[in-house]
Amino acid sequence: MIRAGGSRDNLCAAGEPRRGVRQMMNNLLDHLPDGFHRLRLDDGRPAIAKLRRRAPAGFFAAEARGLEALAGTKTLRVPDVFAIGERGILIEDLGAGRAGRADWERAGTDLARLHGHASDTFGFDSDGWCGDSPQDNTRCADGHVFFAEHRLRPQTLRARASGELDAGDVARIERMCAQLPHLVPAMPPVLIHGDLWTANLHACASGELALIDAGAVHYGWAEADLAMLTLFGEPPASFFAAYEAASGVDPAWRGRAPLYNLYHLLNHLNLFGASYLGGVHAVLRRYG
Repeated sequence: MIRAGGSRDNLCAAGEPRRGVRQMMNNLLDHLPDGFHRLRLDDGRPAIAKLRRRAPAGFFAAEARGLEALAGTKTLRVPDVFAIGERGILIEDLGAGRAGRADWERAGTDLARLHGHASDTFGFDSDGWCGDSPQDNTRCADGHVFFAEHRLRPQTLRARASGELDAGDVARIERMCAQLPHLVPAMPPVLIHGDLWTANLHACASGELALIDAGAVHYGWAEADLAMLTLFGEPPASFFAAYEAASGVDPAWRGRAPLYNLYHLLNHLNLFGASYLGGVHAVLRRYG
C-alpha cells in the first residue's frame, strides 16, 4: 500500500549519501507537510520525499530494508534509497510512464527470477509493515505454521477484538489454519514483496516495471505474491505467461489465490473497515 508520512526525528544515512543529502532530508522534515514531495538533489538526481509525522516506529526503516533486499537480487528495478529517518524516507524518483507488452513480459520473467532467491526458513531478519499493520517476521521452518501463526491469526485476533469478525468467523478461520497442509502444497521459502498489489508494480518513465513500497518484504510462498496481483485488478495475461514459463509454477496457483489473499482482506478489514467483510466471508464460505 502507498502511504504518506513525515517530520524530523533521528535521521540516518542509507548507505553513505553525501552530507548534503542528509541535510536536505532534515530541511524537508522541518518545512514540508506530510505526504509525497518530488524534488531534485543538489547533483540533479530526481527524488521523492515520503514524510509522515506519526509514522509507526520502524516504518521507514522496514521499507529501506525491503528495498535493499529486493535490489540485492538484481532482478526487478527498485528505487535507490538516499536517506531514511523515523519520520521519512528520501528515495529515487523513477518517474511515471506506461508499460508495454515487452515491459510486462520482462517483469514477469524478472519476478520469477526474484522468487528464485530462496532461504532455509520463512520470515525475515526483522519485522515489517503491511500498510499500517505490523508484520511479524519471526523465522519459521514450516510455511503452513508461518502463514497461520504470523499472518492469518494476528489479523483475525485484531478483527475479533474490534468487533469486525464474530466468533463464527474466527472458528472458520481456525479450521482453515488447521487444514493449510492439505490446501497448500509444500513450497520453499523465497524472497517475496509481500504487499504486491498492482500499484506496487510501478511503471517507470521508460515503461520499465519496478517494485516500490517494500515494507512487507520477507521469505514466503511465491504463490502469495502472484495471488495479490489478482486482488485489486491484475497485470495483463502476458505477464503471467512469462512468469509461468520462467518459474515452472503450478498453474493451479490461481485456484489457491483467494486463500492467500485472505491475509490481505483481513488486513484491509482492520485498516479500512467493514467494506472488506464481504470479501473475507467469500473466502470463508469456500474454505472455512
